[in-house]
Amino acid sequence: MSQVQTEAKPVVTRNQAIGWLRQMMVIRRFEERAEMMYQKQKIGGFFHQYSGQEPVAVGSIGVLREDDYVITAYRDHGHAIARGMDAKPGMAELLGKVTGCSKGKGGSMHFFDAEKGFLGGHAIVGSHIALAAGVAMAVKYKGGDQVCLCYFGDGAINQGVFHETLNMAAMWKLPVIYIVENNQYAMGTSLARSSALLDLTIRGATAYGIPGYSINGNDIELMAKTTREAVNRARAGEGPSFIDAKTYRFKGHSISDPGKYRLKEELDEAHQKDPIVVYMNVLKDRGWIDDETIERFTEEVKQEIEESIEFAEQSEQPPLEAVYEDVTVAPFIPQE
Repeated sequence: MSQVQTEAKPVVTRNQAIGWLRQMMVIRRFEERAEMMYQKQKIGGFFHQYSGQEPVAVGSIGVLREDDYVITAYRDHGHAIARGMDAKPGMAELLGKVTGCSKGKGGSMHFFDAEKGFLGGHAIVGSHIALAAGVAMAVKYKGGDQVCLCYFGDGAINQGVFHETLNMAAMWKLPVIYIVENNQYAMGTSLARSSALLDLTIRGATAYGIPGYSINGNDIELMAKTTREAVNRARAGEGPSFIDAKTYRFKGHSISDPGKYRLKEELDEAHQKDPIVVYMNVLKDRGWIDDETIERFTEEVKQEIEESIEFAEQSEQPPLEAVYEDVTVAPFIPQE
């Protein structure tokens, strides 16, 4: 049931395309400056860069309604921003401040914004795949027509929960779209060394009788078109879809990973195909933007991210008693 798509022929408006480009630029700048803040020891814990994968999140989330849901793994900053999170609470969360999107207690891997339907940031590999099915089950039970997008890496397909959940989602025709961000590596292990089948739609779609799409995830308009088709199926009650979105991360698995398992030529080729630059050129060729617009966006984005850093650094740390908050439904009162 795999459907290989190679050409993007979607209908996209000029304003939508320009908005997507700017959003990708915000994500890239956010990640680059956040990494610098980590190197200055302003950010602790784990940190997973999203640079290079921006079209996957922006293109797919860009076709959702405001009442839909998004859930992802620990490489989550890009998805949060694509869903509409402002950079300020994002950066504040990285710095562990009370003004952060998770009140400074979640950190890099646990961004969360329930008001926007962004349900995390989950650190345990594959754990949220089942949660996405739960969200979709709740939608169906309540008679709604919302959908849930669920993102994970190619390595997560090897988790048992993936197969258990895909089987249930297919049987119950749940309104969930599973998107594997196939960046070619599970931590430091290439897909060719970790999967007996390189066509992940066979493992994630054909095996469970649902539509599977294998696409160039770095083609943002193709990503949007494919997701829109899957979303329409889900809203119509036709069940889940699986998208194998091929992409590439410019950085190592996490900030502590130098990525020496990759050839320099491979990385250089990926940078030459930088999806943000590619899309800039596409929009320039259409006459929708010019160099002046790009320069203006670049300066605006720099200012936006610098303001987010200033906001985060000036924000307060969570009070000590906050450690007992948001743990249980009822307030927890420690015994003396």
